[in-house]
Amino acid sequence: MHRVVLLAGPSGSGKSRLARESGLPVLNLDHFYRDGDDPGMPRHPELGIVDWDDPRAWDGERAVDTLVQLCRTGSAQIPVYDIAHDRAVGTELFTVGAAPVFVAEGLFAAEIVEECRARGILADAIVLRRRPWKNFLRRLVRDLAEHRKPPMTLLRRGRALMRLERAIVDRQRRLGARPAGAHEVRDALREAAGAPSGKP
Repeated sequence: MHRVVLLAGPSGSGKSRLARESGLPVLNLDHFYRDGDDPGMPRHPELGIVDWDDPRAWDGERAVDTLVQLCRTGSAQIPVYDIAHDRAVGTELFTVGAAPVFVAEGLFAAEIVEECRARGILADAIVLRRRPWKNFLRRLVRDLAEHRKPPMTLLRRGRALMRLERAIVDRQRRLGARPAGAHEVRDALREAAGAPSGKP
Protein backbone atom coordinates (compact mmCIF):
# COMPACT_ATOMS: atom_id res chain seq x y z
CA MET A 1 0.00 0.00 0.00
CA HIS A 2 1.24 3.49 -0.85
CA ARG A 3 1.10 6.49 1.50
CA VAL A 4 0.82 10.22 0.89
CA VAL A 5 2.73 13.28 2.06
CA LEU A 6 0.38 16.28 2.19
CA LEU A 7 2.19 19.53 1.36
CA ALA A 8 0.19 22.67 2.18
CA GLY A 9 1.10 26.35 2.19
CA PRO A 10 0.01 29.75 0.91
CA SER A 11 -0.45 30.33 -2.80
CA GLY A 12 2.89 31.16 -4.42
CA SER A 13 5.02 29.67 -1.64
CA GLY A 14 6.75 27.19 -3.96
CA LYS A 15 4.97 23.96 -3.02
CA SER A 16 4.84 22.63 -6.56
CA ARG A 17 8.52 23.25 -7.27
CA LEU A 18 9.70 21.61 -4.04
CA ALA A 19 7.41 18.64 -4.63
CA ARG A 20 8.77 18.16 -8.16
CA GLU A 21 12.36 18.39 -6.92
CA SER A 22 11.75 15.43 -4.60
CA GLY A 23 11.54 12.98 -7.50
CA LEU A 24 8.37 11.50 -5.99
CA PRO A 25 5.07 11.31 -7.91
CA VAL A 26 3.20 14.59 -7.35
CA LEU A 27 -0.56 15.15 -7.42
CA ASN A 28 -1.69 18.78 -7.64
CA LEU A 29 -4.75 19.12 -5.43
CA ASP A 30 -5.83 22.31 -7.21
CA HIS A 31 -7.51 20.04 -9.75
CA PHE A 32 -10.20 19.36 -7.15
CA TYR A 33 -11.63 22.87 -7.22
CA ARG A 34 -15.38 23.07 -7.77
CA ASP A 35 -16.65 24.64 -11.00
CA GLY A 36 -16.93 28.42 -10.83
CA ASP A 37 -20.68 28.39 -11.52
CA ASP A 38 -21.42 26.01 -8.64
CA PRO A 39 -24.14 27.80 -6.61
CA GLY A 40 -22.30 27.00 -3.39
CA MET A 41 -19.08 28.76 -4.38
CA PRO A 42 -17.98 31.38 -1.81
CA ARG A 43 -17.63 35.02 -2.89
CA HIS A 44 -14.87 37.40 -1.81
CA PRO A 45 -16.55 40.21 0.19
CA GLU A 46 -14.21 42.93 -1.09
CA LEU A 47 -13.27 41.81 -4.60
CA GLY A 48 -16.73 40.62 -5.67
CA ILE A 49 -15.38 37.46 -7.33
CA VAL A 50 -15.29 33.77 -6.43
CA ASP A 51 -13.02 33.37 -3.40
CA TRP A 52 -10.61 30.70 -4.62
CA ASP A 53 -8.77 30.86 -1.28
CA ASP A 54 -11.80 29.71 0.70
CA PRO A 55 -11.82 25.92 1.40
CA ARG A 56 -15.48 25.80 0.38
CA ALA A 57 -14.33 26.36 -3.22
CA TRP A 58 -12.60 22.98 -3.09
CA ASP A 59 -13.98 19.41 -3.09
CA GLY A 60 -12.09 17.87 -0.20
CA GLU A 61 -14.26 14.75 -0.07
CA ARG A 62 -13.48 13.89 -3.68
CA ALA A 63 -9.79 14.59 -3.07
CA VAL A 64 -9.66 12.20 -0.10
CA ASP A 65 -11.50 9.44 -1.98
CA THR A 66 -9.00 9.80 -4.84
CA LEU A 67 -6.01 9.67 -2.47
CA VAL A 68 -7.39 6.54 -0.82
CA GLN A 69 -7.77 4.88 -4.23
CA LEU A 70 -4.21 5.88 -5.18
CA CYS A 71 -2.82 4.47 -1.95
CA ARG A 72 -4.71 1.20 -2.36
CA THR A 73 -4.39 0.60 -6.10
CA GLY A 74 -1.63 2.91 -7.34
CA SER A 75 -3.78 4.69 -9.94
CA ALA A 76 -6.89 6.84 -10.26
CA GLN A 77 -8.70 9.10 -12.69
CA ILE A 78 -8.27 12.71 -11.57
CA PRO A 79 -10.05 15.85 -12.79
CA VAL A 80 -8.19 18.31 -15.03
CA TYR A 81 -9.06 21.82 -13.87
CA ASP A 82 -8.68 24.87 -16.11
CA ILE A 83 -8.18 27.81 -13.74
CA ALA A 84 -8.58 30.40 -16.51
CA HIS A 85 -12.07 29.04 -17.25
CA ASP A 86 -13.00 28.11 -13.66
CA ARG A 87 -13.98 24.52 -14.35
CA ALA A 88 -12.86 20.92 -14.85
CA VAL A 89 -12.37 20.20 -18.55
CA GLY A 90 -11.84 16.43 -18.37
CA THR A 91 -10.01 13.70 -16.48
CA GLU A 92 -6.67 11.97 -16.77
CA LEU A 93 -5.04 8.88 -15.31
CA PHE A 94 -2.58 9.48 -12.47
CA THR A 95 -0.31 6.63 -11.39
CA VAL A 96 2.03 6.29 -8.43
CA GLY A 97 4.19 3.60 -9.97
CA ALA A 98 6.58 1.73 -7.69
CA ALA A 99 7.08 4.63 -5.26
CA PRO A 100 5.94 3.74 -1.73
CA VAL A 101 5.13 7.41 -1.06
CA PHE A 102 3.79 10.24 -3.22
CA VAL A 103 3.14 13.94 -2.64
CA ALA A 104 -0.25 15.65 -2.78
CA GLU A 105 0.32 19.41 -2.77
CA GLY A 106 -2.04 22.34 -2.75
CA LEU A 107 -3.40 25.31 -0.87
CA PHE A 108 -6.01 23.18 0.89
CA ALA A 109 -3.93 20.07 1.62
CA ALA A 110 -4.14 20.73 5.37
CA GLU A 111 -7.94 20.54 5.20
CA ILE A 112 -7.74 16.76 4.78
CA VAL A 113 -4.94 15.88 7.22
CA GLU A 114 -7.21 14.32 9.84
CA GLU A 115 -9.27 12.37 7.31
CA CYS A 116 -6.15 10.98 5.63
CA ARG A 117 -4.76 10.02 9.03
CA ALA A 118 -8.04 8.32 9.94
CA ARG A 119 -7.98 6.38 6.65
CA GLY A 120 -4.44 5.16 7.40
CA ILE A 121 -2.81 6.69 4.31
CA LEU A 122 -0.89 9.65 5.78
CA ALA A 123 2.92 9.58 5.72
CA ASP A 124 3.44 13.23 6.71
CA ALA A 125 1.71 16.62 6.61
CA ILE A 126 3.71 19.82 6.15
CA VAL A 127 2.83 23.49 5.67
CA LEU A 128 5.49 25.43 3.77
CA ARG A 129 6.32 28.66 5.60
CA ARG A 130 8.11 31.46 3.70
CA ARG A 131 8.21 35.27 3.62
CA PRO A 132 4.82 36.72 2.57
CA TRP A 133 6.27 39.38 0.25
CA LYS A 134 8.30 36.77 -1.62
CA ASN A 135 5.20 34.62 -2.00
CA PHE A 136 3.34 37.67 -3.34
CA LEU A 137 5.97 38.19 -6.05
CA ARG A 138 6.19 34.48 -6.97
CA ARG A 139 2.42 34.20 -7.16
CA LEU A 140 2.01 37.34 -9.27
CA VAL A 141 4.72 36.35 -11.76
CA ARG A 142 3.26 32.84 -12.09
CA ASP A 143 -0.35 33.93 -12.46
CA LEU A 144 0.49 36.62 -15.02
CA ALA A 145 2.57 34.17 -17.05
CA GLU A 146 -0.26 31.61 -17.02
CA HIS A 147 -2.96 34.24 -17.76
CA ARG A 148 -4.99 32.90 -14.86
CA LYS A 149 -7.07 36.05 -14.35
CA PRO A 150 -7.04 39.73 -15.44
CA PRO A 151 -3.90 41.53 -14.16
CA MET A 152 -5.74 43.93 -11.83
CA THR A 153 -7.67 41.04 -10.28
CA LEU A 154 -4.39 39.21 -9.66
CA LEU A 155 -2.80 42.27 -8.09
CA ARG A 156 -5.74 43.02 -5.79
CA ARG A 157 -6.10 39.38 -4.78
CA GLY A 158 -2.35 39.08 -4.18
CA ARG A 159 -2.24 42.07 -1.86
CA ALA A 160 -5.21 40.75 0.10
CA LEU A 161 -3.55 37.34 0.45
CA MET A 162 -0.27 38.85 1.62
CA ARG A 163 -2.07 40.51 4.53
CA LEU A 164 -3.74 37.22 5.49
CA GLU A 165 -0.79 34.90 4.97
CA ARG A 166 0.36 34.46 8.56
CA ALA A 167 -3.19 33.59 9.59
CA ILE A 168 -3.40 31.07 6.72
CA VAL A 169 -0.24 29.28 7.85
CA ASP A 170 -1.39 29.29 11.48
CA ARG A 171 -4.75 27.77 10.50
CA GLN A 172 -3.04 25.02 8.50
CA ARG A 173 -0.84 24.29 11.50
CA ARG A 174 -3.92 23.91 13.69
CA LEU A 175 -5.38 21.50 11.12
CA GLY A 176 -2.40 19.20 11.67
CA ALA A 177 0.30 20.25 9.19
CA ARG A 178 3.70 20.97 10.76
CA PRO A 179 5.30 24.27 9.68
CA ALA A 180 8.62 24.02 7.84
CA GLY A 181 10.88 26.18 5.71
CA ALA A 182 11.96 25.25 2.21
CA HIS A 183 15.11 23.41 3.31
CA GLU A 184 13.18 21.41 5.91
CA VAL A 185 10.53 20.47 3.36
CA ARG A 186 13.21 19.43 0.89
CA ASP A 187 14.84 17.20 3.51
CA ALA A 188 11.50 15.71 4.61
CA LEU A 189 10.56 14.79 1.04
CA ARG A 190 14.01 13.40 0.41
CA GLU A 191 13.68 11.24 3.50
CA ALA A 192 10.24 10.08 2.36
CA ALA A 193 11.74 9.14 -0.99
CA GLY A 194 14.46 7.14 0.76
CA ALA A 195 17.28 9.41 -0.43
CA PRO A 196 20.06 10.85 1.76
CA SER A 197 19.53 14.27 3.32
CA GLY A 198 21.17 17.41 1.98
CA LYS A 199 20.94 19.73 -1.00
CA PRO A 200 20.95 18.32 -4.54
